[in-house]
Amino acid sequence: MTVREQLNSIAKERILILDGAMGSIIQSLHLDEKSFRGSLFAEHPTPLSGYNDILCLTRPGAIGAIHDTYLSAGADIIETCSFNSTSISLSDYGLGSLAYEVSAEAAKVARKSADKFSAEGKRRFVAGSMGPTAKGASLYPDINNPSKRSIIWDELEMAYYDNARGLLDGGADILLVETVFDTLNAKAALRAISRLLEERQIDVPIMISAAISNENGMLLSGQNLSAFYASVQYVNPWSIGLNCSFNAPKLLPHVKQLSEIAQCLVSAYPNAGMPNKFGIYEEMPDAMSANIEPFFKEGLVNIAGGCCGSTPAHIAEIAAKAVNYKPRPLPGKSGFKGQKSTCNYFSGLQPFTAENNIVRIVNNDGSDITKEFQESLAKGDYEDAADIARDILESDSAILSIKTEDEKAMGAFLDYALMNPYIAKTPFFINSSNEAVLVAALKRLQGRCLAGPINLKDGEIDFLRKIRVIGSFGASAAVTPVDEKGQAETDEQKIEIARRIYSLLQREKYPAQNCVFYQFITTEGDSLHSFVRDNCPDVFIAL
Repeated sequence: MTVREQLNSIAKERILILDGAMGSIIQSLHLDEKSFRGSLFAEHPTPLSGYNDILCLTRPGAIGAIHDTYLSAGADIIETCSFNSTSISLSDYGLGSLAYEVSAEAAKVARKSADKFSAEGKRRFVAGSMGPTAKGASLYPDINNPSKRSIIWDELEMAYYDNARGLLDGGADILLVETVFDTLNAKAALRAISRLLEERQIDVPIMISAAISNENGMLLSGQNLSAFYASVQYVNPWSIGLNCSFNAPKLLPHVKQLSEIAQCLVSAYPNAGMPNKFGIYEEMPDAMSANIEPFFKEGLVNIAGGCCGSTPAHIAEIAAKAVNYKPRPLPGKSGFKGQKSTCNYFSGLQPFTAENNIVRIVNNDGSDITKEFQESLAKGDYEDAADIARDILESDSAILSIKTEDEKAMGAFLDYALMNPYIAKTPFFINSSNEAVLVAALKRLQGRCLAGPINLKDGEIDFLRKIRVIGSFGASAAVTPVDEKGQAETDEQKIEIARRIYSLLQREKYPAQNCVFYQFITTEGDSLHSFVRDNCPDVFIAL
């Protein structure tokens, strides 16, 4: 069986146990600067004490021993000691060029321990930990300079690509994008992973875990959990969940929310209580396991473990509790109590409800306010354009069309618009026939939006390439009724193009929900709408 098949087989029968904190155990070893440096970095000019991942190179035995203790405690999945192994994080220590090497060694150390503890009928798995970095691509370090970011998409994607490459080459079974505080960072990681897996033609389960910043269930970047899920579900994750943030009781309502909408496995690994004034997590193993037991009683999770402050003793207690409960039923299975998630298939900072797969674009007309918006955009009055966009969305909650063929104008407008939560709450329609404009915009959007238009004008190969580019950023493509013969004029011609596009998607096994028929239908309920609804399931329709 493949790794995915083995994991799924176990997940049907019981709750999988993830390990606990790596840093907590390393701190208890009281390692000095010399221990972190080892012989490899004895002359390195930058202090390395506290950079745990480097121990995979300098003290691999110590890291392996920590993995062993978690496996002895009952962990099915251990995380690599690579939370800060991207070139971005490593550059803080003057080691940016070692990202691949550190990631690969972290996976090798974990692989050795997992293989040692694997036995017939009980395999242990390695999850390659990919942390968020300390920089957020959606965050504004200077509110007086909307264009300024501490990091941009291209830097993140490049860094995560090397991170993932090292983890896979070192023997990781799973890739875990964890402690997500900015969905844009996560999407860059997911695109890097997807690109790598496609290049290698391999299947690797992906786990995604977010860290919420307040008890309202929002990420630091401003998204709520439903919007976050809508933003990342396009990669078909093996699991999605929450970690860090809080202790189990405070995390419970948010895990429950994810459990109701997720069409995949759900994970939770909270902190061992809350830190005291000295930064120490004081929740004892029996208390933590008692606090996490409601997750099991209510059937909310498939995977459970611990984050900050947790130890092998905590994991042993959690494992002992979990064995008494059934895992969360998956959607479509008996016992699943959740709701269908496609109602939240688009998102900005908040989810966007597409009732009956109908997507309404609010300013796609010739109204005065639409003209005013487009004129401000064309003149370069981006702050004014953002103010007009806010007025449009305050009067009508729908998707905002941003139409321009100018890459600079698109980027500058989004810099202003995304700074305003009243605008950023809804998805955007990135409306341009210029692929460079589309890509530049998609690299700025943490939510799930529409982008295009694209069509069959230049043939099927070109169409498939463009729809895949758009889909690789987590967006749905707006597809117009145009083929090699030109613009469709009659309903019969539109139906023929719709049928052809849908057949093409089916043939290529491309998700139909990543396609939005745009300019096909003007009236909900007409004959063309009925055809699409009945013959092209999962495709969205823009009005």
